Amino acid sequence: MAKAKRARKAKRGKKAKGGKKPFGGYSVSFKGCMDTLEKIFGSTPIGPSVMTKKLWGYVKRRRLGKRR
Repeated sequence: MAKAKRARKAKRGKKAKGGKKPFGGYSVSFKGCMDTLEKIFGSTPIGPSVMTKKLWGYVKRRRLGKRR
């Protein structure tokens, strides 16, 4: 019985091969940007996911991101 438990724990610990590669190699530079956070996000409170979408929209619109 103890061997079976160890075997199950070993199986659980292994990660599947393949899948998604980790995100990386992208740099964002806000150098020279004079926009305020209120101009980017608005004056009303927003959630973190909306904030992320607006930030990436700003980066893409201004072409601030570059692949390394």
